Amino acid sequence: MTNLDMSEAISMLAQEKGLSEDALLHVLVDALASAYKRRPDAADEVVVEVNPDTMDFSFIAYDVDEDGNWTNERDDTPKKEEMGRIAAQTFRQVMSQRIREVESDRKFEEYANREGDIVTGIIQRNDARYTLLDLGRAEALLPQAEQVPFERPAQGERQKAYIVEVRRTPKGPQIVVSRTHPGLIKRLFELEVPEIAEGIVEIKACAREPGHRTKISVWSNDHNVDPVGACVGARGGRVRMVVNEMRGEKIDIVPFSEDLPDFVAKALSPAKVTQVIISTDGTQADVIVPDHQLSLAIGREGQNARLAARLTGVRVDIRSETQLAEGIPAGGRDVEAVDYADGQWVANTETGEMEWHASDGTVISESAWQDQQAAEAAAQRQANRDAEDAAIAAEAAGETAEAAETADDAAADGGSSGAATDDEPEPTAASTEEDGSSD
Repeated sequence: MTNLDMSEAISMLAQEKGLSEDALLHVLVDALASAYKRRPDAADEVVVEVNPDTMDFSFIAYDVDEDGNWTNERDDTPKKEEMGRIAAQTFRQVMSQRIREVESDRKFEEYANREGDIVTGIIQRNDARYTLLDLGRAEALLPQAEQVPFERPAQGERQKAYIVEVRRTPKGPQIVVSRTHPGLIKRLFELEVPEIAEGIVEIKACAREPGHRTKISVWSNDHNVDPVGACVGARGGRVRMVVNEMRGEKIDIVPFSEDLPDFVAKALSPAKVTQVIISTDGTQADVIVPDHQLSLAIGREGQNARLAARLTGVRVDIRSETQLAEGIPAGGRDVEAVDYADGQWVANTETGEMEWHASDGTVISESAWQDQQAAEAAAQRQANRDAEDAAIAAEAAGETAEAAETADDAAADGGSSGAATDDEPEPTAASTEEDGSSD
């Protein structure tokens, strides 16, 4: 192989492995030094130098004295045919090993600087302990603790994940990713919302219960830009992309406010808050809501209140207006023991029509409510008729069974009487005459 061919081979190998030519030349020099020392008459130490332009190699040999000093410097560049089979084999082994080490270091440096970023990978393996994501040149490990409950993507499916840690291991860099980290929501919104990527809109805080619900608070540095509208997008297109990526996880976007009572009230959305009282130390918020909004403010199993507390950084205690009037302190009554109001009637300011505001946040008109009540009443009447028919059928079936049982008992009694008559037959005429003659 000529020097020109060797230069082209190094350039092609560097492109294939994704390495620089300088790094590959250092690997080549180390491999040649290791191969040189396998020669029978090799010196104690050697320094290999290479000219990158001409690809000419020189071997500077040294002897080592008793004190460990390098002495007797000389040029000991061998000819190609003098290297020998063992030296050539050593060269190949060292070359392959050093290339793997350089690739591993390059991958570690590449992903170590990306902690806190998101990556897209293909599900390569999925079991109860962990999931492997193929990132192309590397693999990412998604542990069971970092997976969303009940989320089991199929093998070969694409999935985004958040890089939480990059570890250096003997087998190469280990990239640990997460699907439950709140940072994943922030990064997804940065991809979908240009205003966030440009710094016009900021995500101030994020509270998340993976797989169920997430609340984020947003702030705009430009008073002409609505932060909530920018994150929601036209007809909800931007937030819908994030929800689809998170497999339907609900996302609430609330505007951030430096006024803590106002921020707490907005964090409890979609519930309507009457009053927010902040403690003197600023660590607790006593929230008053209408009776029909109490269950909505607390949320299912306290989820809405819990996420609002994480988002605002204060403890949130919720009471209804009735509880406030009764003098019940915050947290003084068990949540499960509270009798929630189903809703209340509110007049529409535009049409004047009465509307039913249910406790779950839904609003229906009076006519629709009447239709709904009529349908429920009809369904209840039908259910009652079905129950009566079933009871009548069951009663008839019981009478039929009783009659059949009585008939069986009668047949059994008749059979036993016939058997007794056969055992004791009535007297015949012959027997009567015999009785008379004997007299």
